[in-house]
Amino acid sequence: MKAARLYEYDPEMNVDLRIETVAPPTITAPDEVIVKVGAAGLCRTDLHIIEGVWKDIMDTEGNLLPYVMGHENAGWVEDVGSAVTSVRPGDAVICHPFNACGICMSCRYGHDMYCDHGKFPGLGLDGGFAEYFKTSERSVIKLNTGITPLSVAPMADAGITAYRAAKKAAKLLYPGGYVVLLGIGGLGHIALQVLKHTCGARVIAVDQEPGAQALARDLGADIVIAGGPDLVEQVRDLTGGGAHVAIDFVGEHGTENQCWKLLRQGGELIMVGYGGVVEVPTLELVANEIRIGGSLVGDFVELVELMEMNADGKVKMHQTEYSLDDINLAISDFKERKYTGRGVIVP
Repeated sequence: MKAARLYEYDPEMNVDLRIETVAPPTITAPDEVIVKVGAAGLCRTDLHIIEGVWKDIMDTEGNLLPYVMGHENAGWVEDVGSAVTSVRPGDAVICHPFNACGICMSCRYGHDMYCDHGKFPGLGLDGGFAEYFKTSERSVIKLNTGITPLSVAPMADAGITAYRAAKKAAKLLYPGGYVVLLGIGGLGHIALQVLKHTCGARVIAVDQEPGAQALARDLGADIVIAGGPDLVEQVRDLTGGGAHVAIDFVGEHGTENQCWKLLRQGGELIMVGYGGVVEVPTLELVANEIRIGGSLVGDFVELVELMEMNADGKVKMHQTEYSLDDINLAISDFKERKYTGRGVIVP
């Protein structure tokens, strides 16, 4: 099969993935599922993998490379292990990015993404930037009738990560409140749609790119601004003192130390993007009672919930398609923000 493989890490991102012919995956355990990839989303985490940001976590012995990235996958079941009963060859599926064991206490509590023994195709194991990839029965969700793998693949990670953060925010908000979204890209535009359907708060979308600003308006953002050095003052003026919740989908390049300043007293920051370092004086935390926390990829049930919202037409992924042969162009365009929404690799 054809696959795009990473051979080296480079903080400067001056390396290309190699398009090669490799042996396709095969069933080796009774719960495994082989998926013919219909589409695979290109994620900022993929860029961080190439940069080596994840090396000390996923490649501790330095012998993982070369391997196939791609953790936002959807397609059609090609083959199944002897114990698989919920799907069969030909079924259209989306794949939760994490292969959870199902028996540790984190899994028993429903927190699949905290699994003690989980494996992550595309982040340490061969993933979906290929014609086929292997996952487990616990990770696959059959798509609703009429939904194609191409239309939903990035929701496997970008979608549920945004959904989980928006779901947390919605519980903290009320009609008349304000929520600020920093970055209306692959995740931010999903969170915006989810918030418009789950709470009555006013959504302020922040992005410097005109295309992202236009998309935010189309999706119903109440206020759209470009941000900049005076972002804090803009938000405080617009909200009468600060936002009740802020979600930072960037997490680097300076936003990480603007975002918590956007909050009013008692506000909460949900950090989704990463790469920078948050520095907050302890007096700010105490005097203003602001709360700062992270949000990881959503669990299996949250992906099911998001797929139902998608099937009902409430949440749609905006994306740009690239062939597998053009994956390095897709990565370059992503770095330079030449498209709005998500990039999708189609084998």
